[in-house]
Order: sequence, then structure tokens, then C-alpha cells
Amino acid sequence: MKKLLLTTALLAALPSASAAGTLVFGGNGEPVSLESGNITDGISILVQRQIYDTLVDFKDGTTDLVPGLATSWSSNAAATSWTFKLRPGVKFHDGTPLNADAVVFNLSRWWDKAHPYGFRNQGRTYEIVGDLLGGFKGDSTAVIKNIVKVNDTTVRVDLNKASSVFPNVIAAGYFGIASPTAIKKDGAKYGTPASTPVGTGPFIFQSWRTGDRVTLKANTAYWGTKAKVDTVVIRSIKDASQRLNELKAGTIDFANDLTPDSLKSVQGDKNLVAVKRPSFNVGFLSLNNRNQYLKNSQVRQAISMAINKKAIVNAFWNGLGTSNASFLPPVLAWANSGKVPADYKYDPAAAKKMLAAAGYPNGFSVDLWYMPVSRPYFPNPKPIAEAIAADLSAIGVKVNLKTEDWAKYLEDRNKAPGFDMYMIGWTGDYGDPDNFYGAYYGPNGSSDIGWNSITVQNLLEQGRAATTQAAKAKAYSQLHEFTYNAAYRLPMVHSQPLAAARTYVKGWVPSPLGSEAFNSISVVGK
Repeated sequence: MKKLLLTTALLAALPSASAAGTLVFGGNGEPVSLESGNITDGISILVQRQIYDTLVDFKDGTTDLVPGLATSWSSNAAATSWTFKLRPGVKFHDGTPLNADAVVFNLSRWWDKAHPYGFRNQGRTYEIVGDLLGGFKGDSTAVIKNIVKVNDTTVRVDLNKASSVFPNVIAAGYFGIASPTAIKKDGAKYGTPASTPVGTGPFIFQSWRTGDRVTLKANTAYWGTKAKVDTVVIRSIKDASQRLNELKAGTIDFANDLTPDSLKSVQGDKNLVAVKRPSFNVGFLSLNNRNQYLKNSQVRQAISMAINKKAIVNAFWNGLGTSNASFLPPVLAWANSGKVPADYKYDPAAAKKMLAAAGYPNGFSVDLWYMPVSRPYFPNPKPIAEAIAADLSAIGVKVNLKTEDWAKYLEDRNKAPGFDMYMIGWTGDYGDPDNFYGAYYGPNGSSDIGWNSITVQNLLEQGRAATTQAAKAKAYSQLHEFTYNAAYRLPMVHSQPLAAARTYVKGWVPSPLGSEAFNSISVVGK
């Protein structure tokens, strides 16, 4: 698997001083939840990475696996059973022990729909488990078969299907291990602003002021690298221009997801350092098979030809984005098919003819939903949506632009009949094509578009079971061809997200995965 390495101006030697000062991060919105296993959004992952640890972790700035709460992991020859040896002596923030019982409790409440502390009757869905692990206990598509406590320091997960990437999946930021005691204490309110999320991570939860900030303090008993600051404040600042203004004013210390056109402004400020995260994402347009027009393959093909993706990327990404016909970021291009064109053809005249051939010479009306917050892949969602709408209007498709609160947006897209068309994206959770394809084409990942092909599921299983890059490439190249021709998800961009920090921020190693723990960061001289 190709390694992802990061070179950044912030890779400075860390001072040896003890924890000191307050680190303030400008987030691109508010967390949806601080309950591990029950999130899909990036800002929730970022906050949770401070509070929780995962069984398996990633080396700073890469997608290479390193020990986390598990010191080692191994599989049987068929990759249908994985055993994790737990790190001894680790305690949750509430003083209770991290052991096999705690790990089994967490994994089981995500996977087992009947678990007494899953709170599914209170609206919990654990959507990401279905997306990345095929489903839940009893589902024919589920990857996990059984979760077993071998002894106090060993957990085994048996699988229904071979998976060479299971440790990568469980390392994703969604799957932090929480204190069973804290979950039982808070009940169904766990993970909300009214609760106290408890993990084993480098920072301890203090408060969540809705719409404003989450405040954390250093975990002085942390088993790993101890925090270099006393306090972390994660501000909720939805507007990218406001994040930049506050960064310049010094009211926040660093921030993600600045608009690409901010680059010159950042570079021109002697108090700031521009940071470009590695491109490991995809922003795309999803078309719903339940829609009376979009279920027609000719209509979808016409839409793919009507959008001038290259012009849109040039206009809104300021050189920090690329457009192609792949769902995978450039670093995973080894899994693409040479039979697929470099990009979708832009030909509005041909698109209009195809629309007429499909039976719609006068076009039709359709809703296009755009995100209310900036994301790494769509830094300016509304004007990008307007540009898409303008392109589609040229072939007779009238677009009604719509949006809503971010948490509701994520929820409603999966409620039948779903959105007609909507903008969404994905920042990789681990360095394998399985993560990108599985999340949006897997048996549960495609519920938003109402299209679930058995061919796609078979190819996903082949790729997941493969143990060599060559075998993976064979499966994923076929998947690339099939999904390209289906045209239900149209890749718009692979961006290089722009971040920035005050010059006194040292030791920040931005991850290609979009978020990282802040325990290595210092603010000496702030």
C-alpha cells in the first residue's frame, strides 16, 4: 500500500517544556456528536481524536498503521479472524481500566442492534458501521461475525468475509474506545452537550458550549505523548472568511479548511504559516435513482457531460484542486482503470441531444442540495452549487438550490426518498481504495441514492479480501469502470485543503486523513 508522507513548514522540533498555555483551533462547524461510533462528519472526528484513542493508530502525517490501544494485531491465514493484544495499564479519564471487557462493550454496542446500551430506540444509527463494515449483527452483508473476549488483555473479532484491511478500518477516527461506565452513567444523552464523553486520549473533556466551543484539558496521566499545552479550545466558526480573520487577529491559533483564494493573504502575513494538507479526498455530486428523471442512465450521462468540472475547479480551488473521473484521490491512482477516460467529457451540445433522446427535449426541474458548511473538498459550497446549476440550465435542466443545517443535511440525505442531487464528499479514513468505494457504494453506503448493485458488492468483497496491491488493483479497476458508466456519483474534485497557523504554533503535523490529535503541538511564545 502506497505510503502518504507529509512535508510541512510546521515540522519543527518540539520544546521539552512541560504543558503550558491554551491552544485554540478554529473548526469549520460544530460537532454532530461526541459519541464514538455514531458519527460521519470531520469536525466530530477531530474533537473525538483528542478525547479517545483507537485500537490501531496512524503514524503522524501518514496512513501507516502503528499501535494504539492495541500493541499488536494478527489474523488467521484466511484473514477472517483478527486478534488484538491490548496495552496494559491504560485507564479511562474516569479512572476505570481499559481492558477486553471495555473493548468488547464498545464494539458490540456499535454492531449489535439489540445491545442494551446502543440506544437505538433513542435515534442512534451507527451509520458508519454499516458503511465501512457492511452492516450489523444478523445482516447478511455484515463483515463482523462475532466479538470475543479471549482474556483480560486480548480481543478477537471473527468475520463473515475475509478482510485484509480490518485493522485499517478499526483505526479510523470514528472508532474511539469510550468508558463503558461513562456511557452507562449518561445513558442516551451520552455524546451530547449535556453529557461527559470519557476516553483514554491525550485530552479530557471539560465542556461543550453549543454553537460556540468545546473545551478540553490535558490528560496528565496519558499513556502516550503527553500534551504540550494545558488547555485546548475548539471553536465552531462555520464561515471560512471569519476563521481567516480571527487567525490574522490572533483570537485563534490555527485552522483548517480555509478557502483556496485565501492562500495569498496567508502567505502575505508575517504572523502566519500556510499549510497544505496532502490531497486525500473526493468531492462529488450524487444522483438519486429514486428520482423519476435521474433513474434514466441517459439523463445521468447527460448531466455528467453538461457540467464543466475543469472550469469550476479552476474558478474555486485556486490551483489547490484537480478534476478527474476517479472516485479515488491521486495517491491511490494505482487502483484506477486505464479504460476509463481521464475525466468526464464536457460537451453541453451532446448532453442536450442525449437529454432529448431520453425523452426530455425541454428538460425538467430538479433539486440540488448544497452543504451549509465549508468542507475540505468543497470550501465554498453555495457558489459551486450555483456554477453547477448554471451549467445544467444550459441544457434545459432547471435546478432548485436547497440547503439546511449540517446535522440535518447528513440525516435527511438517507431518508427516503432522499435528495434528488446533492453535494457531498469524503476524506479518506485509511490508505486503501476500500475506504472510498465502500463508504459510498457498499451495501449500506448507497442508501442515499437507492442503487445497490450486486456487481459492485462482489467487486468490493474481492478488493477487501485481496492481500496484494496487484490483486486489489484488479478488483478496483473493474469497480472504477462499472461506477464510471453508472454515473450515480460524479467526482468533481480532489482538493489539497488549505490550513494555516500562527508562527508560534510548533509541532503540528497535519494528517492526510483530515484530523489528528493535538498533543504534539506547543505554543511557546504565544
